[in-house]
Amino acid sequence: MTKPLSNAVLGLKPSGIRKFFDIVSEMKDAISLGVGEPDFDTPWHIRDEGIYALEKGKTFYTSNAGLKELREEICKYQKRHQNINYNPLSEVIVTVGGSEAIDIGLRAMINAGDEVIIPQPSYVSYEPCAILAGAKPVKIALKAENEFRLTPEELEAVITEKTKVLILPYPNNPTGAVMGREDLEKIADIIIKNDIYVMSDEIYGALTYNGEHVSIASLEGMKERTILIDGFSKAFAMTGWRLGYACGPEHIIKQMTKIHQFAIMCAPTTSQYAAVEALKNGEDDVKAMRQEYNQRRRYLMNAFKEMGLECFEPFGAFYVFPCIKEFGMTSEEFATKFLEEERVAAVPGSAFGDSGEGFLRISYAYSLENLKIAMERLKQFVKNLRNN
Repeated sequence: MTKPLSNAVLGLKPSGIRKFFDIVSEMKDAISLGVGEPDFDTPWHIRDEGIYALEKGKTFYTSNAGLKELREEICKYQKRHQNINYNPLSEVIVTVGGSEAIDIGLRAMINAGDEVIIPQPSYVSYEPCAILAGAKPVKIALKAENEFRLTPEELEAVITEKTKVLILPYPNNPTGAVMGREDLEKIADIIIKNDIYVMSDEIYGALTYNGEHVSIASLEGMKERTILIDGFSKAFAMTGWRLGYACGPEHIIKQMTKIHQFAIMCAPTTSQYAAVEALKNGEDDVKAMRQEYNQRRRYLMNAFKEMGLECFEPFGAFYVFPCIKEFGMTSEEFATKFLEEERVAAVPGSAFGDSGEGFLRISYAYSLENLKIAMERLKQFVKNLRNN
């Protein structure tokens, strides 16, 4: 009998994140610090706009690229925050979350055998999407001593004549690392010199704590070779609305739209109307949530300091990435034992690539009350390990 399954799909590893949440969902009194999802409700005025759209019967397909009004607001947002000018008619596509934008962006650009550079640890979808697009993933192991920033030396060392795309994952999931303007300028020089493209995943761009996020697309000579990925899930607490977007050169966005047209048709209509409201009137909501996240971030950094757990200070997203190498356990062993003994779920760093081994991702998209309970349990757990 003919084998029904694709070798490429069979070769993909399942997500290392979900395993722990299947377990924790069955555990009474367990605290989960693993899911990268805001604990805030979508602001009411944004929900109201979605409800209003439904009440008015705005339930039909939009254009493939998304509502024209939404694309216009996306362009205004990028102009406001990054001083980048995009054409809403030809340089923007609205997608089903940022993840779809990553997927169709790679599929639109990759020929079989092209190389895609993926700094790790990073979001779990990059490597599978690259493989499914026919690319060869080339991984760069980011280092804690560099605060998990990509260095020009690391990038230059892996570029070959087959290199097509660099995925730039900042602010970073899982580390919380950010890259400033000076860091990005050095990377941009190498990109231009070697004539390659960048897929810049900026889904956490609104959640930075040491100044405004800088997009590599805003640097001279980079707009025309960057696909900027963003969305509404993280900054506006709209995960379940499933809405993201990509901005980039017209000839690439056109081909992304073609794939989207055949595979998806359009992003959810109700979500698009709500997103217009988010971009028009949601900046204060983002600011309030960012302030709350920052308070939690500072609390966790202080808690790690008190328990003597090494952790570089992250300035983006809503994750911390403490080092657990001193305990002589793998990340998965540590996370499993922590869950079993103290009923707290965190994600092994190894779920985000081999270079995440020896670290633990803890999300602070949870209430301060839950974080305090979890840190008391971690403190006891670490104490027990050190005493054994």
